[in-house]
Amino acid sequence: ALALEPALESAAGAANFLAMVDNLQGDSGRGYYLEMLIGTPPQKLQILVDTGSSNFAVAGAPHSYIDTYFDTERSSTYRSKGFDVTVKYTQGSWTGFVGEDLVTIPKGFNSSFLVNIATIFESENFFLPGIKWNGILGLAYATLAKPSSSLETFFDSLVTQANIPNVFSMQMCGAGLPVAGSGTNGGSLVLGGIEPSLYKGDIWYTPIKEEWYYQIEILKLEIGGQSLNLDCREYNADKAIVDSGTTLLRLPQKVFDAVVEAVARASPLYIQPMMGAGLNYECYRFGISPSTNALVIGATVMEGFYVIFDRARKRVGFAASPCAEIAGAAVSEISGPFSTEDIASNCVPAQSLSEPILWIVSYALMSVCGAILLVLIVLLLLPFRCQRRPRDPEVVNDESSLVRHRWK
Repeated sequence: ALALEPALESAAGAANFLAMVDNLQGDSGRGYYLEMLIGTPPQKLQILVDTGSSNFAVAGAPHSYIDTYFDTERSSTYRSKGFDVTVKYTQGSWTGFVGEDLVTIPKGFNSSFLVNIATIFESENFFLPGIKWNGILGLAYATLAKPSSSLETFFDSLVTQANIPNVFSMQMCGAGLPVAGSGTNGGSLVLGGIEPSLYKGDIWYTPIKEEWYYQIEILKLEIGGQSLNLDCREYNADKAIVDSGTTLLRLPQKVFDAVVEAVARASPLYIQPMMGAGLNYECYRFGISPSTNALVIGATVMEGFYVIFDRARKRVGFAASPCAEIAGAAVSEISGPFSTEDIASNCVPAQSLSEPILWIVSYALMSVCGAILLVLIVLLLLPFRCQRRPRDPEVVNDESSLVRHRWK
């Protein structure tokens, strides 16, 4: 259910939106990255932009696949917070020391900001061959931050210190382009609002269903103009998110199987050029893959649009991107509105089952607590002549018996 609303006015504040145009380099296959200056004196690093995580981290030690790293010993403004953090992704993981330091974004801001930063000292399948970045900027909500949501995220710090609106937007310009060896197709990350020159036509918004990932609601999928005719809850099992850090469009297995079958009957959509396959011919790959726990709108799809993450009004917007063209023809389009009368009233599952074991443990704990409570009630109802031993205050711990948070 998309709603058309007017774009936000550009409230620049300490930000210069025009200076942010073309501040990204990269492509969907190896990620889009932003230049940052970290520490005092400043050390230049290239940081992957990821809307599917919430930690800001940089290489803190040499690695064979990267050309530079942040040396905390060389920064007079770095302060350690005295603990480590480990973050795991769909692919890869890292562990780093948590601290804080000054960060400057040369293309867009004229001042520095004090932010939390993890310096990676150990990683597995995180830094990969051919990448041009040496850190990651997680732009999702604090709910996903590790080790806990109390660790303020980079963008939350920026909104407070730069006094900018709680909005950012992305244009990724790799759509339809061959993956060049230099990896400099580029794009724009606008921190603090919307830059009118980066889109055409109207912006179409859809609500953010829950503030952890940028979780939205998918009502229908069509291939070649024909609906897949699946229950819309299949599209959102167990969540549907917008994630610039994922290359492909990832679909729940049942949806993926239906899409492959439909594509086989229609036309080859969502293909991407591959490098190094051969000198005399072009090779392409399918830009869609199966997923076990989410529908992920990754860079393959995002490259067709200017995407607005309007956290202030809890919505994600899509507009046509001028750079998503091949020989002057647009590779993506937006149309609507469409009737949703034939769609279920709620396509988002009532609760996430992404951590089934934790849910089982939670229910088991609640059952144990219920049994203990039942025993206590029975003891209270026994005749007064029954001698009751003093209750051990440690038998029932209220903190451990309450399920206070939904684990992500």
